[in-house]
Amino acid sequence: MTSSQANPHRESVPSRAYPGLSSSEAAARLGQYGPNEPAPSKSGAALTELLLLFMNPLVIILLVAGLVSAFLGDVADAVIIIVIVLLSVVINFIQTYRSQQAIKRLRADVTPTATVLRDGSWQEIRRREVVPGDVVRIVAGDLIPADARILESKDLFVQQAALTGESLPVDKNGRQDGASASSNAPDASDLLFMGTSAVSGTATAVVLTTGPNTAFGAIAERLATRPPETEFEHSMKRFGFLIMRAVFFLVLFILVVRVALHKDAFESFVFAVALAVGLTPEFLPMITSVTLARGAVRMAREHVVVKHLPAIQDFGTIDILCSDKTGTLTAGEMVLSSSVDYLGQPSDRPLALAYLNSHFETGIRSALDAAILKAPRSDADVYVKLDEIPFDFDRRRLSIVVGRKREGNADGRMLITKGAPEGILDLSESYEHEGQRISFEPQVRQRSVETFRDLSARGFRVLGVAYRTVDVRNAYSVRDECSLVLAGYLAFADPPAPDAAASLLTLERDGVQLKILTGDNELVARHICDQVGLKDPGTVLGDELDRTSDPALQHLAEQATVFARVSPVQKHRIINALKHRGHVVGYMGDGINDAPSLHAADVGISVSSAVDVAREAADIILLKPGLAVLHKGITEGRKASANVLKYLLMGTSSNFGNMFSMAGASLFLPFLSHASDTDSLEQFPLRYRSDHNSLGQCGPGICPRSAPVGHDLDP
Repeated sequence: MTSSQANPHRESVPSRAYPGLSSSEAAARLGQYGPNEPAPSKSGAALTELLLLFMNPLVIILLVAGLVSAFLGDVADAVIIIVIVLLSVVINFIQTYRSQQAIKRLRADVTPTATVLRDGSWQEIRRREVVPGDVVRIVAGDLIPADARILESKDLFVQQAALTGESLPVDKNGRQDGASASSNAPDASDLLFMGTSAVSGTATAVVLTTGPNTAFGAIAERLATRPPETEFEHSMKRFGFLIMRAVFFLVLFILVVRVALHKDAFESFVFAVALAVGLTPEFLPMITSVTLARGAVRMAREHVVVKHLPAIQDFGTIDILCSDKTGTLTAGEMVLSSSVDYLGQPSDRPLALAYLNSHFETGIRSALDAAILKAPRSDADVYVKLDEIPFDFDRRRLSIVVGRKREGNADGRMLITKGAPEGILDLSESYEHEGQRISFEPQVRQRSVETFRDLSARGFRVLGVAYRTVDVRNAYSVRDECSLVLAGYLAFADPPAPDAAASLLTLERDGVQLKILTGDNELVARHICDQVGLKDPGTVLGDELDRTSDPALQHLAEQATVFARVSPVQKHRIINALKHRGHVVGYMGDGINDAPSLHAADVGISVSSAVDVAREAADIILLKPGLAVLHKGITEGRKASANVLKYLLMGTSSNFGNMFSMAGASLFLPFLSHASDTDSLEQFPLRYRSDHNSLGQCGPGICPRSAPVGHDLDP
């Protein structure tokens, strides 16, 4: 179903000067179209969840046993069994419902938002409040809040894998050529769709359809009925079928053996059903839900939000945690340490240019930008922004085109680029020294490389800053990032978190191994690892991974601790390699490029300050970053799983032992009273009469039954 087919009240495409909606108009449209939820909750959802609880294999066994007991006339047992089942299911439902409501309240703190134009100004609102006609602003890292048509865009690339399955980002723009004007397919270049995410660039778009009327709505409605099974749910289902098979073969065994021994088949069947009921841990579903719900509440007190209950057990069984070093080993608070030239000498020029770049940037706001902008500079007011070449994870740089204000016009256009030092150096043909531009010679270029490598080895995050003058043009692109003049480097300090070393020791003691997957160079990663006590971590570079086969990577991933200069695709490979080796892998990330890894891991972990796409992909949300909070969450997850396991082992082992003992003993001991097994009181005198002729061979008092029975005999 296309977007146009879904909503007959589709908005027409406005002009580029579209002013957005007023608050009153937006409220009216929200009432008309409903919340912007691709699969809104249905009125019968609670009843559906209640009925699904009866589909548990253990519950089915008990219900069958109760019906059989009623059919055999044992009404009391049938009532007891059914009451226990109903009580278990009702308590399970109540606890699950309460926990889901609690989780919804907790998730309100990390709900996705959208930037919309309301009442003439840009506002941050909850995504569910977006309505058709809203003008939204999209930057790299944002989830597309609804189906929309692009008004303006700049180097916008969108990841549409959730909608089309295509793994590569798609170029989107505001050009309305013939194909896009008449097509509502996902490949239309000027359309954005809910469920996709911006990988790079910026855009302004007008919302066309929202909620279930979007192209993603039909898919989301099917998927939202039940989330994918976690390993815990899969294990519980396997256990339920194991019990079902055990019950079936136990009943069959008792029937076959007792009938072979000429026991009464009806009484044997009743006895087998009784054993089957005793074998089933009838309170397991209730115990599981109550335990996980209490675990979620305890984890919330430790600033850990669980998006769905079964993820708690997987969280507790993590034995390898993969994460970037920033915000995990470090405090995540960047501080500008120095601004230096190509030789490492103090220079204000790199900071002045980087400030203009960060000041006019509209894309991803990183901690490095925040550190640069903490030192305001008055000279930024004399410049005007003319264009922007947004950041992406392949180039690892961002460029701004600015010009000096001159009677309302821009003069002296300059392209300023900041990014990874290696990439900046490769694009630079000259360097700036005492205000002069000098062409690079091989030895000078090598000294420039040594400068930023020395800063990296001392633990600093390093940005390269370069510039060039450009011609007057309407728009600029990545092709203009060439023939740059290197201004120098900015060094940022991100000190280790105060509790990082202690948290690492605690995690290691509890059987959780940390692996660092970072895009930074290996020198910075090694320095931080040394500071927090990770000695001789074993470092693997991204280039080495490209030359490593998947089987070899499985062994390498277990041995190494630090993976530096790795791309999102390489992170995905590392996680899958560890999972193939039987590890339960958790991945902690908060950026755009972390979304594939969060999906690939057994447990995706993010923080409340992460970009939308990372929070949506995660199973666990940390309201406070850091290893200490994460360790508390893992501990609470283990407590919840341990409580379930305790009941499982205690109840099942006790039930199995008792029931199998009873089954074996029933073959030899008279548990069941029947004419074929024992003598009744009415039959006994007749049998004694038939055997009385032999009593003469017994002396007086030798036969114990002679005295009392003799009175019943004829004279």
